[in-house]
Amino acid sequence: MNILGISAFYHDSAACLVQDGRIVAAAQEERFTRKKADASFPRHAIDYCLKEAGLTPADLHHVAFYDKPLLKFERILETYCAYAPKGFRSFIQAIPLWVKEKLHLPREMDHGLKGYKGRYVFPEHHESHAASAFFPSPFEEAAILTLDGVGEWATAAYGFGHGNRIELTHEMHFPHSLGMLYSAITYYTGFKVNSGEYKVMGLAPYGDPKYKDVILSELMDLKPDGSLRLNMEYFNYCEGLTMTSEKFHNLFGGPPREMESMLTQKDMDLAASVQAVTEEAMLRAARHVHKETGSKNLCLAGGVALNCVGNGVILREGPFENIWIQPAAGDAGGALGAALMVWYQLLGNPRTVESPDAQRGSILGPAFDKGTTQRFLDKVGAKYHYYEDENDVIEIVAKAIADQKVIGHMAGRMEFGPRALGSRSIIGDARSREMQSVMNLKIKFRESFRPFAPCVLRENVSEYFEMRDNEDSPYMLLVADVREDKRLPCNGDHLWGIEKLKQVRSVVPAITHVDYSARVQTVDPIRHPRLYKVMKRFKEMSGCPVIINTSFNVRGEPIICGPDHAYHCFMGTHIDVLVIDNFVLFKEEQPNKDKLDNAEYLKKFQLD
Repeated sequence: MNILGISAFYHDSAACLVQDGRIVAAAQEERFTRKKADASFPRHAIDYCLKEAGLTPADLHHVAFYDKPLLKFERILETYCAYAPKGFRSFIQAIPLWVKEKLHLPREMDHGLKGYKGRYVFPEHHESHAASAFFPSPFEEAAILTLDGVGEWATAAYGFGHGNRIELTHEMHFPHSLGMLYSAITYYTGFKVNSGEYKVMGLAPYGDPKYKDVILSELMDLKPDGSLRLNMEYFNYCEGLTMTSEKFHNLFGGPPREMESMLTQKDMDLAASVQAVTEEAMLRAARHVHKETGSKNLCLAGGVALNCVGNGVILREGPFENIWIQPAAGDAGGALGAALMVWYQLLGNPRTVESPDAQRGSILGPAFDKGTTQRFLDKVGAKYHYYEDENDVIEIVAKAIADQKVIGHMAGRMEFGPRALGSRSIIGDARSREMQSVMNLKIKFRESFRPFAPCVLRENVSEYFEMRDNEDSPYMLLVADVREDKRLPCNGDHLWGIEKLKQVRSVVPAITHVDYSARVQTVDPIRHPRLYKVMKRFKEMSGCPVIINTSFNVRGEPIICGPDHAYHCFMGTHIDVLVIDNFVLFKEEQPNKDKLDNAEYLKKFQLD
């Protein structure tokens, strides 16, 4: 039985194909259209999913959309009525899209799925999140907690999953939302909403949470169970075109920071403050859900579950023994959850728990065969080396890392979700003192304050980070501190703000944030076998089981999908070595290397 899941029309459109309960394919639309966080109907992602399984729309038995559009429209209408006439400008901007597309979703899906004769299924938004978190997890039973900006009415939910059933028993409703609070600070500190939240999380360690008490006393009422009520006098997202109101601006001493203007200590302190409040809310919610369900396992999803610092706090300080977080925890993962919801909950099919999980490393996107890559490289006149034996490539990559080279690494199927996990990654030596700034300013062309994540061999994770032996973090969704014995003496207490970057803090400085934290990805031979081999060989050469890993793209660009994207990014940046499966390209050998034009390449992508 073939079930297609779809998410669309808000941000991060995606499609997922589930075949007899097995996740066969999943991808975000942005990877094909090259438009970051593309919200349009995911025609390309659907085409890919069907092609991967050798199907046409006529072969589909069910199609599931990740939320209920009519219920969401009801929320929007009621909100506008409640705030009328103040929300009129926002209202007339939103309604045309609803009238044209969203209210006619079956028609839109019919148009995109010619040949499909079945009906459409519409789970609720947080049901889709919950299903995406529980059904692929390695747990027979678990508590489920979902947290995001907003779905239809719900902004958070919790419940319980057992076997092939999930039940959400409690919800928190719009406009009261932890995700909206975080987005409001994201907006106020000059970053894009629904895009820049992870930048705020990365900025937080540079600041002091001096506004935490103000946020808790003025902006919100945080309850002991983690639920909250926002003081809507400080927010504008119900009736206006901005997130924050004049009262909010007056409270924090001025208007929002203009995008791309210089960051101030106040911005960093605000980031630290909202992060501290978020961690407190997440931890309270987790403790309450544990008390209510009594489970030792917790499954998390929703956009707030991408806050890996908060996830780490729950794991370290919370009551749960085990946590599993959906790698595509935002709206893209809703496509996966909707499809699984139909297979298990609607059709009642039995569920067998898989180990390590049923997400298959989240390597669910397209791969490209040798002929496709070779034809492209020949067409653009690239100079390349091809190796029949993958071990030869692994040797070259490991040596290049040890030689302080920056490597663009594309191998096998693409990841599903916002994290690059080694298949579409830029990798380098975590021991390098210069690698963080080189990658930020010459490779990624992004803000200098942003940290990079470490990949560590899972068997060595507790040697470098404050984590348990062999503790899993395969999807880069947990933050932990670098161990004390890996830190270096630090005399930079006088430094403040971005100046803190100048201090070398550990034996792996390229991945150690200014507060000694790191967003850890553990690498094991089952889920990411090629990256595991590269890292094992690098460890044999250097003695170090840690490398730096960041997504293969520049600022504003979706992560690369195919060999053409990989090559153009390689030639548009200062990446030294490009690896596409068993093809290896060295920058110094490229015939047109002297025509390197970063500015021309960067102009293709709108800053995020």
